[in-house]
Amino acid sequence: MVGQLEKEFGTQTNESHKYKRVSDLDMYQQVAKQTAIYPREQAIIYPTLGLTGEAGEVANKVKKIIRDGTDKTSEDNVQKISVKLAIAFGISLYWLMILALSFPTLLTII
Repeated sequence: MVGQLEKEFGTQTNESHKYKRVSDLDMYQQVAKQTAIYPREQAIIYPTLGLTGEAGEVANKVKKIIRDGTDKTSEDNVQKISVKLAIAFGISLYWLMILALSFPTLLTII
């Protein structure tokens, strides 16, 4: 069965995955563009603020790791921090893709 993303963007995914995955950066960027809701006259500043905000989240989490020291970080804490960082990385990537479209630039050429 072909998913909606594959129909729209012409890419097949491996059926062994429970969820359809976006297969490349250009496709992800086009999907991200469809979900970006903000005033178009703010097409550069709004995504820039989103990106810097998420980069700040990443920096703050790393700061806490340094503050707490790696010897004080339990394995359970490391797992929780890793999940939070992965989420922040993903949202940062989303805003980077949206910002790049304002110029217009596809991430596969960066």
